[in-house]
Amino acid sequence: MRKLIAMILVLMTALVSVSFAETIPGLEDGVLTVAMECAYAPYNWAQETDANGAVPIKDSSMYANGYDVMTAKAICDANGWQLEVKKLDWDSLIPEIQNGYSDAVIAGQSMTADRMEVVDFAGPYLYATIVCLTKKDSKFAEAKGISDLKGGTCTSQSGTIWYSSCLPQIPEANIGMPAESAPAMLMAVASGMVDFVCTDMPTAQGALIAYPDLVILDFAGSGDDFEVSEEEVNIGISVQKGNTALVDAINSYLKDKTADDFNAMMQEAIKIQPIGE
Repeated sequence: MRKLIAMILVLMTALVSVSFAETIPGLEDGVLTVAMECAYAPYNWAQETDANGAVPIKDSSMYANGYDVMTAKAICDANGWQLEVKKLDWDSLIPEIQNGYSDAVIAGQSMTADRMEVVDFAGPYLYATIVCLTKKDSKFAEAKGISDLKGGTCTSQSGTIWYSSCLPQIPEANIGMPAESAPAMLMAVASGMVDFVCTDMPTAQGALIAYPDLVILDFAGSGDDFEVSEEEVNIGISVQKGNTALVDAINSYLKDKTADDFNAMMQEAIKIQPIGE
């Protein structure tokens, strides 16, 4: 009898999940299609095997892993969905959602007002801290605030608040062309093309694994830090404008999570990040 009751409960849960999915535009098949760069460790990256819980990348022989994949898997588990990951470049992510080609973007996007004009957001699923990266032997390695970065050559990733909002706050900053990707940004500072780059703490922590000659400049609490709004440091999950049912379903998982929960998962992602990322 107990086995029969257990089977009935499992069946009822499955039926509820299917019924709920049918009410969410794009999830009629019960599959959540998530777009990300798969090149933005520790948020997301591509690897050759399914080690450490990596999932297949659509139309590819590679697998995706990282904080964003871990988050996507947890959301799918909570809602009874299957997960499909698509690999796209950064600038293609918002158009992908606008055109309905993917259900969501989980890729370390800040929940800015500009983005909210064209997509809706669930979350946050992380709270970012803005930092800089420079080489240990750089003249900026002992900087205590952004004023100490005065006149330095710098860059950051294209389409991010780091480039458009943060770098211009540095006095007399010599801001170069934006990097097309996070790996390109990190290569710029590691190779000495620029004196420093601006990014967020998880990206910086992950970078130290691949580039141990770099150092993180964290100006929090110095009184001479980057000025950013809450929306700029709230990292969210974007969905097509008007898809409130999907926003609600994602938030049903995120609502009970704390900053400590998010940070703990990010540390796990950093631990399993491939050295080359």
